[in-house]
Amino acid sequence: MTAELKEISFSLLKKLCEKVGPSGFEDEVRNIVVNEIEQYVDKLWIDAMGNVIGLKKGEGGGKVMIAAHMDEIGLMINAITSDGFLRFVPIGGWNERIVPGQRVLIRTLDGKIFRGVIGVKPPHIMKPEEAQKVLALSELFIDVGASSKDEVEKMGVTIGSVAVFDRTVERLANPDVVTGKSFDDRAGVVAMILAARMLANVKTDVDVYFVATVQEEVGLKGARAAAFSIAPDFGIAIDVTIAADVPGVAEHERFTYLGKGPAIKIMDGRAGSGVIVSPAVVKLITEVAKEEGIPYQIEVLSGGTTDASAMQIAREGIPVGVISVPTRYIHSAVEVLHLDDLVNTARLTAATVKKVNRKWIEENLRRIVK
Repeated sequence: MTAELKEISFSLLKKLCEKVGPSGFEDEVRNIVVNEIEQYVDKLWIDAMGNVIGLKKGEGGGKVMIAAHMDEIGLMINAITSDGFLRFVPIGGWNERIVPGQRVLIRTLDGKIFRGVIGVKPPHIMKPEEAQKVLALSELFIDVGASSKDEVEKMGVTIGSVAVFDRTVERLANPDVVTGKSFDDRAGVVAMILAARMLANVKTDVDVYFVATVQEEVGLKGARAAAFSIAPDFGIAIDVTIAADVPGVAEHERFTYLGKGPAIKIMDGRAGSGVIVSPAVVKLITEVAKEEGIPYQIEVLSGGTTDASAMQIAREGIPVGVISVPTRYIHSAVEVLHLDDLVNTARLTAATVKKVNRKWIEENLRRIVK
């Protein structure tokens, strides 16, 4: 079964990650999510923000929200030069060091896709000070092979068109280790769909809301709206986390390791500014992992956060947990993950949902003192 699930997860990664879907433009990804998850839920809808919400009805009361975001970091065209080059601004958080020399997919406002490259001055004609400089995004441009602004506009590329890295999902020399763009967080979406598949024929005590969220990379916006609407008793965000197990990173800074299991988060954000998970939730997920024989890692992340941060402060407050897929080179064109970690993230999510019931919620999360 694990081998089968790894093949399913690889196929889903290719479907989802090779689409163009930066924050606010998730519709191509959303269509795939709807088609993949509808068979596993009792009710399915798209809310006003664009979140996909699938409900699997439970039998004992209580609501659990599982969230994974569909969007990826991207670029938005904000100017076209007279000689046909595109200037852009970022959508989400970018590492400026990795942008020059990349191929990109440009999506027009009416859905057409064109290829372009982010060109830079050749090293042969750079001044020494230029060669040492990290170019700001504002200094870069996209070359679509046009010779004038008019030619670009005739293609349908206009101000407001968006772009993402041009990458396919491929296996590395170890076929269980794969690379591609936008694993953050379409890997989480894959894990959520697999978890829904695992729960499809299982009676759960709680209602389970599977939510593929929008605009996480620009402020956790989709999760904020969905959590307010659903008002769950408990939430789990599935996202990627930093696997910094690479040369040049000290052992105490590696956070998580590839292939050693999903990460159970305790805290993230600068000085805990993201989320600090309830000890009861950490205990629950950890105990489930041990009971199910699922390898896991404990995660304290010093930067970045997930949809859990928005879910936690919706309405009067929602207890949350985070299950993460360790991933190398996040926010780049060559993100890398291990399929075992991806499948085990789904297994741990599904097993945790099966464990949650109204009694556990009332005893651990909504305690009545008197």
